[in-house]
Amino acid sequence: MTDFTLKTDADGVAVITWDTIGKSMNVMNQQGFTDLDALIDQALADDAVKGIIITSGKDGSFAGGMDLNIIARMKDSAGDDPARGLFDGVMAMHGVLRKIERAGMDPKTNKGGKPIAAALPGTALGIGLEIPLACHRIFATDNPKAKIGLPEIMVGIFPGAGGTTRLVRKLGAMAASPLLLEGKLNDPQGAKRAGVVDEVVADPVAAAKEWILSNPSIVKPWDEKGYKMPGGAPYHPAGFMTFVGASAMVNGKTMGVYPAAKALLSAVYEGALVPFDTALKIEARWFTNILMNPSSSAMIRSLFINKEALEKGANRPDAPDQKVKQVGVIGAGMMGAGIALVSALAGIKVVLIDAKQEAADKGKSYTAAYMDKGIARKKATEDKKAAVLGLINATTDYAALKDCDLIVEAVFEDVGVKAEVTKKVQAVTGPDCIFATNTSTLPITELAKASNDPANFIGIHFFSPVDKMMLVEIIKGEATGDVAVAKALDFVRQIRKTPIVVNDARFFYANRCIIPYINEGIRMVREGVEPALIENAAKLVGMPLGPLQLVDETSIDLGVKIAKATRAAMGDAYPDGAVDEVLFWMADQNRLGRKSNAGFYAYDDKGKRLGLWDNLAAQYPVADDQPDLVTVQHRLLFAQVLEAVRALEDGVLTDIREGDVGAILGWGFAPWSGGPFSWLDIIGAPYAAERCDQLTAEFGDRFSAPDLLRDMADKGQEFYKRFATGAKAA
Repeated sequence: MTDFTLKTDADGVAVITWDTIGKSMNVMNQQGFTDLDALIDQALADDAVKGIIITSGKDGSFAGGMDLNIIARMKDSAGDDPARGLFDGVMAMHGVLRKIERAGMDPKTNKGGKPIAAALPGTALGIGLEIPLACHRIFATDNPKAKIGLPEIMVGIFPGAGGTTRLVRKLGAMAASPLLLEGKLNDPQGAKRAGVVDEVVADPVAAAKEWILSNPSIVKPWDEKGYKMPGGAPYHPAGFMTFVGASAMVNGKTMGVYPAAKALLSAVYEGALVPFDTALKIEARWFTNILMNPSSSAMIRSLFINKEALEKGANRPDAPDQKVKQVGVIGAGMMGAGIALVSALAGIKVVLIDAKQEAADKGKSYTAAYMDKGIARKKATEDKKAAVLGLINATTDYAALKDCDLIVEAVFEDVGVKAEVTKKVQAVTGPDCIFATNTSTLPITELAKASNDPANFIGIHFFSPVDKMMLVEIIKGEATGDVAVAKALDFVRQIRKTPIVVNDARFFYANRCIIPYINEGIRMVREGVEPALIENAAKLVGMPLGPLQLVDETSIDLGVKIAKATRAAMGDAYPDGAVDEVLFWMADQNRLGRKSNAGFYAYDDKGKRLGLWDNLAAQYPVADDQPDLVTVQHRLLFAQVLEAVRALEDGVLTDIREGDVGAILGWGFAPWSGGPFSWLDIIGAPYAAERCDQLTAEFGDRFSAPDLLRDMADKGQEFYKRFATGAKAA
């Protein structure tokens, strides 16, 4: 059986239909390219065929792109000389698409050839757009839900099957840049306005056939003599400014740590200086360069393969379907309101409870405001808004929770308050209702003591703002049962978030790693390290926010509260007295972060960040002798990754995939690295352990290599080989 079939009609139009076996959406694999190539040869050689249409057998979509599992394995399967093997494989793909583009034309005169059209019934992504770009005309159905674009940059690669070269030659570098460098996706009408597709019609196959039979000209502009790139090539005055600006934009946005963006820009710049076929070779060389870079394979693994596996329930217990029918949300503050919003958007009935009706109504109004923004952007309608709001019952009456099968409590972070709410809820709900507490710090096992049935008690830690943050941390208490875990996972799947499941321990997983990052930045302030060096070092290694900005965003008084609670719990073992000195002093100055318009940064009256606070140096003078950039970066990175390793050692994490995906989605850990475990694999356990020894000698025992890392260094092991399918640290 094959994913591609060919049928020629009575008018001599050959329709090649792509219908990947066993998939809801077409994805390309190596055999698929071979089959497509053979059918193109067959149609071009058949004198009865006047033209070719390439379309999809899937309703509502053309293709979702290349099978990234195959891309992830390409280097390993490329032989003893992987770079040569990868390059030859990429050039073979170029050969197939170039054959479509030339369509049998005479290479010297451009005469002859058969028109080839792409008929897109919906979404066309990645290779699903690169194939149409090689066709002579692209027809798309008028489906506003369809997405058309080249999102490869989002997973650490770039369009390497001619999409980069063709799109730049079709649109010009400036117009192509948001599609290539940002992975921007358009609906069909937007794609037509951008110049990506040629026509948007009700029936793209019929329109394509009519076009083919009209005997159209099919020579691509770049195959014509005298072709000039829209907007100008690099040596043209206008083009020169475009490329200078693009280089600055790429380096400004990526801070130089995302290799795919730089490689894409190099392929575009160098390719624009040479003929088309040479440009394809240049694109292939840069694409090979990226596939050989460990960053790309780590990003693909974490941001696509592992993320998708977790979303499909890779670690779900063997329990019956636990799809949520009605959720009760206790507490209508910012967090509770966000949980109510994402639940209602997923079509789940919501009972939103607060102590006062005014507060409950305000929580529901968060959804109304969200939908209003969607309506303004033409992403929603008044009817959709009414339907979503109709699912939320904002009330003070706990009796309304009677039919709920899941409760998510999101009240104040206080054991007593949460215990009182737990008892009030369970006086109303049935014995099978799962109770989840949304907490970022309080131990689940302790909170479960207030429950009638600790087996049905679990932690669900949402990140703020709930509607934007993709990660949800599910925490198992000592007595939490499989059904509760399954319910939490199924709920997270319903609201289209990515779950990780961890065991109960102080700060769970995410905060366990975030807090040392923040603390290391604050500790360096006390040491006299220039605050700008701290912040920029973090950004230059791929962190979205420096540690000082992050503590401003989360609030300094929250940091004080966590520090006091941790000190009380740890006693003499508490390691962060130096951090507390700075943090407590800032709180005494009433510099509580963004919420008070005063923190490590200065803000204007509207809350706009103006820059680092100048007077910080009066209390903590900047030292004359400053550390080098790499030392600051390593302190910030190792503070996080060593906690991730300790979490695996302690059994808080049971799957390194969750550790990597959770780190990227939860607090933005250097996405280019694939996450903390992927980063350790990139630098190697032996070097990591050696660097730990150096940092420990200079800065203290918090950088001591965990026993697991030391053992792996001695054995020359990698995390993704030792824990290939997710296993406890044994």
